[in-house]
Amino acid sequence: MRIGILGAGLSGVSLAFFLQDSENISSISILEKEMEYGGLCRSFPFHDIHYDIGPHILFSKDRSVMQLVIDFLSGNVHTIRRSNQIYHKCRYIKYPFENDLYHLPDEDRAYCLNTFLNNPYEKFRPANMMQFFLTTFGEGITNLYLRPYNEKIWKFDPCFMDTQMVERIPKPPAEDIIKSAQGICTEGYVHQLNFQYPKTGGIASLVDGFAVRHNDKISLRTGFDIRHIDRDNGTWKVTSAKGETLVFDRLVSTIPIPELAMSLVHLLPDRILSATGELKSNSIIICPMRLEKDFLGANFVITCADSSIIFHRLSKLDFLYDRQTAGDGSVTVVAEITYRKNDTIDAMTDDRIAQQVIDGLLKMQLINNPQECLDIIVKRFEYSYVIYDLNHRNNVDTIKHYYEHTLGIWLAGRFGEYEYLNMDSIVKRMLEKSIEIKKSLFIERMPE
Repeated sequence: MRIGILGAGLSGVSLAFFLQDSENISSISILEKEMEYGGLCRSFPFHDIHYDIGPHILFSKDRSVMQLVIDFLSGNVHTIRRSNQIYHKCRYIKYPFENDLYHLPDEDRAYCLNTFLNNPYEKFRPANMMQFFLTTFGEGITNLYLRPYNEKIWKFDPCFMDTQMVERIPKPPAEDIIKSAQGICTEGYVHQLNFQYPKTGGIASLVDGFAVRHNDKISLRTGFDIRHIDRDNGTWKVTSAKGETLVFDRLVSTIPIPELAMSLVHLLPDRILSATGELKSNSIIICPMRLEKDFLGANFVITCADSSIIFHRLSKLDFLYDRQTAGDGSVTVVAEITYRKNDTIDAMTDDRIAQQVIDGLLKMQLINNPQECLDIIVKRFEYSYVIYDLNHRNNVDTIKHYYEHTLGIWLAGRFGEYEYLNMDSIVKRMLEKSIEIKKSLFIERMPE
């Protein structure tokens, strides 16, 4: 069987590795439209440091998956202890918000503590993200941080998002919240407290770790922009924008569902096209910058729910690479900004985006004047975050069932399945998907 994998992000490259030992597969071709493979796990050089499309730290509750990820980094990995802050009303609060109520203004601290301990929503079963926050954390923590931060990052009202993204968040014990308000340090989300990251090369090192283990059965083509996919006597013909056609027996798609649909529109019924049109996601702007001085101290990430500041998160890259500052005392930082097509941020020029980032740094007192930002670049990426709106689950299940059971095309990966998957989840799912595919091919080739 000749297998075609559409898309060469972490999903496509790792799936190919897990499939390459199958005796029922003669060849695996990975087709990528960009000139570099890696997808959302690409890394780019900037002032002697590699930055990612938002820092992709490595952690997992599944120890076997985490060990597998570490093995593929071949020693190019170190362990880092989380040190994150939240910017709130010109103060810096230890992450997560509910674990550092003591450092809030007096009225905010009392509001959060009282509405957590006396929560009228606690017994309700939440039907959307906002209801989940209210039932789990109460009005104070929700209104002061969770609501504005999620509105900012998703660019979508959390009342119209379901609970898939948040249902895994545990409810903090009341004693931890009381300690937090009293100034007694507690830790939240302990599975993220220590994480791994490559020593060099950025997160692309993980994708490279899978790619270098590909055997001769696998070919990886970059610059192959898929424009048309058609069936022909039991095979699939995949044609590029340049007119080149490749033929496969089976297809696996890790590219965004809307892009796949454009190449297959002649084979899709209206209900599938309609469901595809309802899928929602955010794009992201990444702004790496070099600052003259290090005002972030021992912090890795600062999140910001303030709507007057354009970015939702700052990440200190020197923290990831285990160095205090560059030799000249400067520091490398990345700002992240979500947006959607045709919104006000999308319409901004790169220069305007850069200026707004600098304005945010000034407001947060991370720089004293604009000249302390020595260099800044702006990069945009169309697909970043899947939005779990209230129709997401039904739409994705409908689409996936049609592709896999009617067309015989497997869907895999964050945007191949339209699921918010972390890297550990992707590796685990691709391992499971490879087992599913191998079993299916084995059954197909069994004599009657």
